[in-house]
Amino acid sequence: MGKLTTKLFDLKGASTGKINVPKIFQTPLRPDVIKRAVVTIQSHNYQPQGRNPLAGKRTSAESRGVGLGIARVPREKAGGSRARFAPGIVSGRAAFPPNVNKKIRKKLPRKEMRLALRSAIAATGLREIVAKRGHSVEDVQDFPIVVTDEIQALKKAKEVEETLTALGVLSDIYRSKDSRKVRAGKGKKRGRRIKQAVGPLIVIDKNDGIAEAAQNLPGVDVATLDELNVELLAPGTHPGRLTIWTNSAFEKLDTRYGGKL
Repeated sequence: MGKLTTKLFDLKGASTGKINVPKIFQTPLRPDVIKRAVVTIQSHNYQPQGRNPLAGKRTSAESRGVGLGIARVPREKAGGSRARFAPGIVSGRAAFPPNVNKKIRKKLPRKEMRLALRSAIAATGLREIVAKRGHSVEDVQDFPIVVTDEIQALKKAKEVEETLTALGVLSDIYRSKDSRKVRAGKGKKRGRRIKQAVGPLIVIDKNDGIAEAAQNLPGVDVATLDELNVELLAPGTHPGRLTIWTNSAFEKLDTRYGGKL
């Protein structure tokens, strides 16, 4: 049985009372289902790749057969005895090239995806799960973290930073900032030069400026209730992301994602 109530904080980090915790936070933790759901979502972002079907085959080369004291690889008919066409030789075709028709988009039953989302939401309300994921939660007063709707109207990054400091999650932003490093390998040339740990997630009901104000804070993501998915709540398939809920979004959780699977 999960918690029945939790504290409601204002922008100064002071408790303004207690509110009921939605029933969705009583969902059992299912890391196996969460992992399948995240992998499924990630597979929809893969870009199909393949080779030109004629690559390495644009040649008149044919094998000359046996009895000539040379290998039986296909050779060009003119210009000497250069081998062509066969895999493993200069300008030859690939042996088993990637195929654009390969099925790379995974599927998951709708009920299983909803169960994964509910379980990922419930994990954000468990201090031990959030800490186990690696987040810095020593200064957080209560879980799940719920703040008044005034946070949605913040327009400046400094104001958001002051609020997160009052809520006790600023140390997690510094953890994310300190984790930044240049990726090893060719990924540096392919649009993913920097690797960085994820930080807090702010879930809102309506964006009145908070999304733009928080976009420069390291590791911080802002999402509306309708934009929630398992990958946001459990990056890298690991549940328990440090999540801050606005009061209105928190109260609508059961209505939006509750009910029957």
